Amino acid sequence: MRLERAGALEGAAVDRALALNLAYDGAHPRAVFEGALAEFPGEVALVSSFGADSVVLLHMASQIDRHMPILMIDTLMLFQETIAYQAEVAERLGLTGVIRLTPAAADLAAGDPDGTLNRRDPDACCDLRKVRPLERVEGRWPVTVTGRKRFQGATRATLDHFEPEAGRVKVNPLAHWSGTEVRAYMELHDLPRHPLVARGFRSIGCAPCTTPVAEGEDERAGRWRGTDKVECGIHFGPDGRIRRAS
Repeated sequence: MRLERAGALEGAAVDRALALNLAYDGAHPRAVFEGALAEFPGEVALVSSFGADSVVLLHMASQIDRHMPILMIDTLMLFQETIAYQAEVAERLGLTGVIRLTPAAADLAAGDPDGTLNRRDPDACCDLRKVRPLERVEGRWPVTVTGRKRFQGATRATLDHFEPEAGRVKVNPLAHWSGTEVRAYMELHDLPRHPLVARGFRSIGCAPCTTPVAEGEDERAGRWRGTDKVECGIHFGPDGRIRRAS
């Protein structure tokens, strides 16, 4: 049954997510991933940045259904290493459903013609280059799988496996895993690492807005360094607002 996403039916998504969180409490991430696909057939897409540890869920996807849709938001400001890594991982894992979402040319011409919006208004830049491209396809895939984890910082410390959001559902299979468990999975399956990880990048976004992270810093400290911005805008809390550290 297709997930209803609007008006009074939003409460149904909340109830469904609550029931699924109870059902999958303590489950292995792959079981959560498989459960989402079974619960919402034909409605699920994996959203992947092909970043520092994205390969964990990408590997699980290749083991479950290597043809499933994988949405990569290409802001046109990604590191060239990320573009090359995406091609390498997709080929190695046999992933055939990668869909690259890019900002609309008209939006760029109107909102960021010289490519400097990130310096003046990073929230507006993320909206133009990330949020809007994803919004264009959200009706096709109202259930999205993400790689967010509780250990990544205060803004993600209470993540559940199933998260209702404005009538939609986000699935976070790795929410309860530690960094040690993530790395152990990579090593167990001999998965390729993003080349920037060896250079100190522990969370990898757009090139102008990402810096290496020092030992002891929060994993996402290198994102939008020097500002109070903590999320790009595609991930929101239950109240519909971006979650920020207190």
